[in-house]
Amino acid sequence: MSIPQSGGGPIEHKAQLAEYLEAGCKPKEAWRIGTEHEKFGYCKDDHKPIPYEGKRSVLAMLEGLRDLHGWAPLEEGGKLIGLTKDGANVSLEPGGQLELSGAPLETIHETCDEVNDHLRDVKDIADKVGVGFIGLGAAPEWMHDEMPVMPKGRYKLMTDYMDRVGTMGKTMMYRTCTVQVNLDFGSEADMVQKLRVALALQPVATALFANSPFFEGKPNGHKSWRARVWRDLDADRTGMLPFVFEDGFGFDAWADYALDVPMYFVYRDGVYIDALGQSFRDFLKGELPALPGETPTLSDWADHLTTIFPEARIKKFMEMRGADGGPWRRLCALPAFWVGLMYDQGALDAAWDLVKDWDADTREALRVAASKDALQAQVNGIDMANLARQVLDLSEAGLKARARPGAGGMVPDETHFLNALRESVDSGMVPADELLERYRTDWNGDLGPIYAEYSY
Repeated sequence: MSIPQSGGGPIEHKAQLAEYLEAGCKPKEAWRIGTEHEKFGYCKDDHKPIPYEGKRSVLAMLEGLRDLHGWAPLEEGGKLIGLTKDGANVSLEPGGQLELSGAPLETIHETCDEVNDHLRDVKDIADKVGVGFIGLGAAPEWMHDEMPVMPKGRYKLMTDYMDRVGTMGKTMMYRTCTVQVNLDFGSEADMVQKLRVALALQPVATALFANSPFFEGKPNGHKSWRARVWRDLDADRTGMLPFVFEDGFGFDAWADYALDVPMYFVYRDGVYIDALGQSFRDFLKGELPALPGETPTLSDWADHLTTIFPEARIKKFMEMRGADGGPWRRLCALPAFWVGLMYDQGALDAAWDLVKDWDADTREALRVAASKDALQAQVNGIDMANLARQVLDLSEAGLKARARPGAGGMVPDETHFLNALRESVDSGMVPADELLERYRTDWNGDLGPIYAEYSY
């Protein structure tokens, strides 16, 4: 979840909303890679989720990272709720999931180094305080009433609202984790092509990274329960966005879509003001019930954009949002997968050729099937395993064309970061399949061993 945005002046006319998005356009040489990943913390002795405060807690983790690894504190209401260092930040998801929002970096080599450094630091502090961290798309055993609540005003408002608009919003907030990558675009046309490809192929990422087959102590019938949860969260702010594929789509159309997403809050002087269900269009007219007579700033618009949760979205950059949190190798594979497709024009064009004839029903059916069956999904004659192989080939070609070396030039490009995904395509097994196999055989239907065997 995002931290409050800042730096935007008053909105004087509606055109500024699209202009804000368009200001994110960058020349290709300035394109960067930002990787975000979440993980569950648990007490090593009883496998329960860690609370916010106490000897074994989220707060102990944040204080340890601050004091021993040089992170600067971020506070809200006098509570430590995040950290920042070198363009990256550590933040808290509603149920205490620890998130790294990485710095914008030039290569996958750099972003993977960042992931590695972060997980080593986290493990250092976790070992000292008796907790562990595990990368899964959904909490395998915990019930909702076991989950802690983080001291962030944004989350309190969202929690109160979720049951009004869907059935799984609180499950998403408190008991799921994701890995995503944030990428740049060069122009409106480039944004349109990338967003269409991102949405159409998000089910492939969901399938390849499916890693949440358990929930509340047993198999749930889905390879990615996290992806299933998102389908019943809040229809106003989630989904595959068919309008993105309509003629004329661009920054103006995204701004109009965002204006029609009901608001959560307005952030003023360190306080989240309840604007649940209210209209940003009314805010533009000075008629927002939460702040009568006041009109928004661009910071308010930036905050509002963070409350929209489709499978891919744009702000001043683009976010790929369809993958489960997972094991260490896949935290580097996710950005590699999308960078290969998005940052080489040949790969991007080929990816668009692959999906351009799909209709909205096909895209949605792929989304549903990916969450349930992962690489075994079949939709309208489309075999997910074959599709994933084709897409992975395009991504690999894109990374080869980028030819960004690592390890002081000893590694010629970034393609090796796709190895984990290639293994899945070759075997037909994603992490969820491996977990289910272990559950049925070695673990004898007991999820207890998952913590020791799959933690970072």
